[in-house]
This record gives sequence, structure tokens and C-alpha cells, in this order.
Amino acid sequence: MARTGRLRGQRMRRAVFAAMLLLGVAACNRGGKVGPDEFSVLPTRPLELPDSLAALPAPTPGGINLTDPNPTGDAIAALGGVQTAAGGIPAGDAALVAQASRNGTDPAIRLTLAQEDARLRGRAQRGEAQNRARYLRVYAGQALDAYAELLRFRNLGVQVPSAPPAE
Repeated sequence: MARTGRLRGQRMRRAVFAAMLLLGVAACNRGGKVGPDEFSVLPTRPLELPDSLAALPAPTPGGINLTDPNPTGDAIAALGGVQTAAGGIPAGDAALVAQASRNGTDPAIRLTLAQEDARLRGRAQRGEAQNRARYLRVYAGQALDAYAELLRFRNLGVQVPSAPPAE
């Protein structure tokens, strides 16, 4: 009788030990995913064999392959645009670009804007000797009231999307 009690005790200890071991191994997982990360796998275009091997493009070391992903081109195509191979302006967009640049373009616009911004912030900082100029205070005069603009456009007859209610 005593022997069966000892066997049960040993079996119970072994079962508890096995359960603790399994829990310990399960805790090592840290909730991570097992297997490949689906976001690290980039889909490529299918390989295509040209009609003749003479039509194969010349290799470009360090360049791109025809099967490489092209997110910019894919986004342009998804939005209804056409990407040109040379990176120029597609013929369908020429009228838009001509209209946008009808008054000329400034090739140094970024430098000009940076200088004007530095001047504006310099004036605002001189006016606040004790306090450092904060972004919202400096640019408060240039901020638009979205709801006033919405009403202005509606009064002009321009179709505008709905807007959330003013707070």
C-alpha cells in the first residue's frame, strides 16, 4: 500500500515537472510570430521571356531589373497617371504643367522660402525678448480659418466636400 502511494507521488511530481517545463518553454516565445514576416517579402513581377533572346535588355550592374518592384510607378498607375520611362512629363499632363507654370518658376524657391521664413522668425523672436517664439504664435497671422474658407467657397458656388461640425 505504501509503495503505491510513493508511485503516485512520483508520478504526480513528474506530471507537475512536465507541466512546469512546458510552461517555461511556452514563456520563451515572448508572443512573437513564428515563421516569415509577410511584410518583409516584396512581391515581384513575373518573369517574362521575350520572343527572341536578342530582344533582352543589356544588363545594368547596380541598376534595376524589370521584375523589381516600382512603388512610385505603381502608385502613379493606381491614381490614373502614366509614368514615362525617361522620367519626363507625360503628354497627358503637359497641359496641367503648362498651366501651373504659366507665370514662370523659380528654380531656387526652396532657398527663397527658407530665407523669408528665417526673417519672419527673427522678427518674432526680437519681439519676444523673454520668451522664445513658439511656432503657433509666429505663424498665427498666416493661419486660415477652415470654416470661414468653407463658407466662402460655398457662397461662390464651388462644390466642396462636407466638413465635420465646428467645435
